[in-house]
Amino acid sequence: MIMKSRRPYLVRASYEWILDNDCTPYVLVNAMADDVVVPRQYVKDDQIILNLSPGAVVELLMTNEALQFNGRFAGVPMDVYVPMSAVMGIYARENGQGMFFDLEEDSAPEPPDKTPPKPVKPTLKVIK
Repeated sequence: MIMKSRRPYLVRASYEWILDNDCTPYVLVNAMADDVVVPRQYVKDDQIILNLSPGAVVELLMTNEALQFNGRFAGVPMDVYVPMSAVMGIYARENGQGMFFDLEEDSAPEPPDKTPPKPVKPTLKVIK
């Protein structure tokens, strides 16, 4: 059975955990991934670190597909959109604790359709 990516669930849980510990949630993003909308002038080595603290963003939305919010960069407001597959990690600014992800996880080819094997019925034998 093919399951959905665990990344969005872990990102949301880590975000809550970081906030509950009075820390600042930062996400590391692959800025070169498809559909990423971030301020390009802050991209370094094809990556960008975004502060997701409630005081830094407006209308933060984390779905299974993406995280999006409105943030200010050098005082200029901007709508940010990051597909979950582009999230490389989420961690606390204060101590670096968090989670980092394998970027290949979501791009692995799906296995071919197979019919599941028929379940074998258990049998009992009388042994003397």
